[in-house]
Amino acid sequence: MRPLLQRLLPALCSAAARALLARRAVPMALRPAAGTERAGGDARSAACAAPEHDGLENVQQKKIFKENKEKTLQREEPCAADSVDSLMAEMPFVDTDIEDECAMHATSELNIKKKRKRTTGRDVEEGIERKKKKNKQHQPNYFVSLPITNPKITGSIQAVQDAIIQKDQRLSKAMVCSGSLHVTMLVMHLSSEEEISIAVGALSDSKVFVDNLLKGKRVDLSFQGIDHFRNQVGFVNLAENDHTTLLKEIAETMKMIFQEKGIMTGEERAFKPHLTFMKLSKSTELRKQVKKIDSSLYEDFKNHYFGDEILHRFDLCSMLKKKQPNGYYYCESSIVFGKSHEADLVKEALRRETQALLPRLNQIKELLTSPEIRTKISKELFEDRHNS
Repeated sequence: MRPLLQRLLPALCSAAARALLARRAVPMALRPAAGTERAGGDARSAACAAPEHDGLENVQQKKIFKENKEKTLQREEPCAADSVDSLMAEMPFVDTDIEDECAMHATSELNIKKKRKRTTGRDVEEGIERKKKKNKQHQPNYFVSLPITNPKITGSIQAVQDAIIQKDQRLSKAMVCSGSLHVTMLVMHLSSEEEISIAVGALSDSKVFVDNLLKGKRVDLSFQGIDHFRNQVGFVNLAENDHTTLLKEIAETMKMIFQEKGIMTGEERAFKPHLTFMKLSKSTELRKQVKKIDSSLYEDFKNHYFGDEILHRFDLCSMLKKKQPNGYYYCESSIVFGKSHEADLVKEALRRETQALLPRLNQIKELLTSPEIRTKISKELFEDRHNS
């Protein structure tokens, strides 16, 4: 009996170990009830009771148990890794390529930088626009004008303009019409009716000082020669003489009076009186086509004498309001002194009209003295009375 048990013992122990391992691998829901387990435990105890004191069998049993335990741990480790993979599979970024994610992040940062750059650029542009708007709000919109009324001067300038246009038709848009010809004494920005009223008062106050400077003398301004500003503006020069020096003194006096009234009068540059007859800024389209005015176009008139203008009037003019029918600027106010070419022009115009009418009047007189005409007139008058 004993040898038989010795032969069966290893098989029984191996079976028991496998059962134990299988039980550990089975989920709780699939395990047998407590009573059944206890019964199996009693059976295993009974089966192993005999060899309890056998040292060789115990060593063999422990060795088998240890090997089975190691195998169990090896089987459980992949199971744990599978569990981690299953958890990872539930995460929302499981299918995302980390390289793409980094690229997207880098792109996002780049977009943010670009956006910041665009924002910064937009801020700069907005700042520039605000500055331009502010500058535009303070750009000159009024000026004190010395009008040119001498027909000799205006006629000579018209001849120069025609000669230039014949050489370059595009420059017709740059020409100043004869009615607008003037010398600018000073410029200013007037933003309200109140400021306009103050400027009108300043111009009126200037008359007393101008009269004191003139002291009854006539000022003849002599226009001779053509020059330019940066090939953008063509103008006729004033010949340097005592009268031109007096005009500069008048300009400085008027500037001081306006500033004392709180009216700022442009830049602090020295006053350079000139008569502009052509400028590219008159047409935006022209400035795109012509960058500079070729001075050779008016080479024949470089030293031409245009005539004299007698100083007789200053006007406070608007740059923006609608011009007068004759082409001259809208005037808010004027001061007059000395002899005027306009008075001479009116007298000359009346004389010419009278001379033109005299031949017609003589023809009418001759007709009325004719007997036939007198008879016809009498007959028509008689018939009209009879019919009425």
